[in-house]
Amino acid sequence: MLTANCIKKCLVNHKSENDFPWPNTEETSASHLQAAAVLLPLLQKGGEWHLLFIRRMHNHNDRHSGQVAFPGGRTDTGDEDLLATALREAKEEINLQPADVNVLGCLSHLHTVTKYKVIPFVGQIPWPYALEPEPKEVSSIFTIPLKWLSDPKNRIVRQWTPSPGKIEPYPIIFYEEYRGEMLWGASARMVEELVERLDDC
Repeated sequence: MLTANCIKKCLVNHKSENDFPWPNTEETSASHLQAAAVLLPLLQKGGEWHLLFIRRMHNHNDRHSGQVAFPGGRTDTGDEDLLATALREAKEEINLQPADVNVLGCLSHLHTVTKYKVIPFVGQIPWPYALEPEPKEVSSIFTIPLKWLSDPKNRIVRQWTPSPGKIEPYPIIFYEEYRGEMLWGASARMVEELVERLDDC
């Protein structure tokens, strides 16, 4: 079984910083992107690794309303760096204390069509843990086994057109439903990169 130290080495030794090929439009050019960060919480449950996810609360003003995601958000002027952003957001959204996160490394940054440049950080958390969803932002918290996420039969790449006539179709990763939850989009891309890196260890 992979140990936290092995995972850390896999992340540190991987030097690729290539972006996922999101559409190259003015809306997603680097000069128009806001900095953001998310935390991919890894935990051990039932003798195997799991990733922890949130489902966002339904909100008509949120383009990611109701989606499966990782704790995170855009940077704040008070954040020391983007890791601080990810840890602060995790505390605000699910009451995960920064001191309880063993940061193992980060993945490649990616650009989203919602005008963010996102840095995904990977961290191990203790389990069980008394998480508390922020009711205005998070509707549920759940985990998915890393082994299930690593199985290529559980995911597919589809062409996606969010704004017909404005943006050319581009590839999006969709996972099969897991206990009623659907993982897709930017969060799915982060998961795919993580499992690919771990497969190379």
